[in-house]
Amino acid sequence: MKAQISSFILHPLFFTPKIMSLSFDLSVPKQKRELIKSFFYHLFVGGFCLLMVYPLLWLFSSSLKPTDEIWRTVMQLIPSSITFDNYVNGWAGFGNISFTTFYQNSLIYTVLATLITVFFSGMVAYGFSRVNFIGRKFWFACMITTLMLPVQVVIIPQYIMFSNLKWLNTLYPLLLPRFGGQAFFIFMIMQFVRGIPKELDEAAEIDGCGKVGIFFRIILPLIQPALVTCAIFSFYWTWEDFLTPLIYLNSPKLYTISLALRSFADPSANTDWGAIFAMSALSLMPVFIIFIFFQRYLVQGISTTGLKG
Repeated sequence: MKAQISSFILHPLFFTPKIMSLSFDLSVPKQKRELIKSFFYHLFVGGFCLLMVYPLLWLFSSSLKPTDEIWRTVMQLIPSSITFDNYVNGWAGFGNISFTTFYQNSLIYTVLATLITVFFSGMVAYGFSRVNFIGRKFWFACMITTLMLPVQVVIIPQYIMFSNLKWLNTLYPLLLPRFGGQAFFIFMIMQFVRGIPKELDEAAEIDGCGKVGIFFRIILPLIQPALVTCAIFSFYWTWEDFLTPLIYLNSPKLYTISLALRSFADPSANTDWGAIFAMSALSLMPVFIIFIFFQRYLVQGISTTGLKG
């Protein structure tokens, strides 16, 4: 009888519910720890995001406040009274030149500069990655060295050259230096091209394609994620460029948005800060639109750059 009872107690089925209940009881503290960890993680990330977004929220909030209220309620994000007069006054511009002109100038400069930069950066990257020519390593080292040169070092001889060519106060000094591509984009696209199998080039050569045909028919379609990523970065950097237009553009009719915003501030008179904040908020709209619609291309281009095929 005792043997039967002991065998029943020692049977695995007898212990199965006990073990399951015991494991379940032990898992409760672990779930609580994970829940607490997740709570503090999201709290930290949310606080950090709020810290990063706060200047933008303050900018949009100030653009909707009356001008005399902006600096009296600096810490107040929600305006006591909402007005759109700042946008109307800001869009009117100055010197009989509306903000429409500045927007058009910025769009023309940014779009042309981005297209030129991305196309020629891709072409130069293909040359360094796929074409064997004399002194390739030397010229590649020279190209990488330009990344360490401050723009202030280069802009002085460029200004002298364009001044001698009588190209000041035109878009030529802003666009011509981009025809050779930019070192950062060239290096970035090169890492992407190196991940493309060379067997595709050899197959194209067998079919009669030359170097130019291989670039346009094989390489260019395959490096679209990298090109889109470079286009987004180039658009951002060109849109917010202030120094280059400041050096070469003298006529207000050719001003970009960055120069126009600076011209709103008048040290000798009262500055219309409401109009400045309103136009600053509008100047961020293209940046937000580009990021929203091309975010997946940006992530894809960065994540796949440098991966070997």
